[in-house]
Amino acid sequence: MRDQDIVNTMLLVDLCKEQLQKMRNDGWETFIGKVSTFYVKHNIQIPDLNDVYAPLGRKKRGLAKVTNLHHFQVDVFLSVVDIQLQELDNRSNEVNKELLICMACLCPFDRFSSFDTAKLLRLTTFYPAEFSSVELIGFEYQLENFIADMRKDERFWTLKNIEELSMKLFETKKHVLYSKVYLLLKLVLLLPVATASVERAFSSMTFIKNKVRNSIGDQLLNDCLVTYIEKDLFLSISDDDIINRFQNMRSRRERL
Repeated sequence: MRDQDIVNTMLLVDLCKEQLQKMRNDGWETFIGKVSTFYVKHNIQIPDLNDVYAPLGRKKRGLAKVTNLHHFQVDVFLSVVDIQLQELDNRSNEVNKELLICMACLCPFDRFSSFDTAKLLRLTTFYPAEFSSVELIGFEYQLENFIADMRKDERFWTLKNIEELSMKLFETKKHVLYSKVYLLLKLVLLLPVATASVERAFSSMTFIKNKVRNSIGDQLLNDCLVTYIEKDLFLSISDDDIINRFQNMRSRRERL
């Protein structure tokens, strides 16, 4: 069921992007109307949108002379909407969306109701090192046999997600019979972990490679990232073990 929700999530992302784009194109008048109503309700003075914008607490020298209308509409309203659209595009581009939708076709919920051979064949193209063009010819027939077998075998009728499917295939030894399908299942299960690990590494890099360490080398950066990302593991190692390890790396004049 959770895997099937991926498709609904992708649809919601598309709807969200459409609504944001609609707001960007036609939502300013509605937005400024709601803001004006709020100002009037709470007795807040409404600035004249045709006046020159004067930021509070900043010197006017060197600032571009723009009206309040331009500042609030372009620099604030449109900029915030654009940031949201860009964030959604970065996290759910067309390749990622297609990959997730193809993954959902392996979901066993409701007797594999979302199974789609064409999309699963498309999914294999994301892994050219694992599925050669020759292997894909036989893989299509293996998929047809696989889905026919799964829908007949009662042991697979109550499965709800891809994780349960992979375990049941292993328990019934059918992972050997449908080896390529099982390989694709493993690749799909590894994808969220790999993606999260990459995002976690890039997030950690902003803490490690800061202004003070701007010229840090690749090897030292890699070592620092490992210790930072796996800090829970390293905290379980005693200081004495670290000192002994460092001491034994090569002979030193003094004992640590």
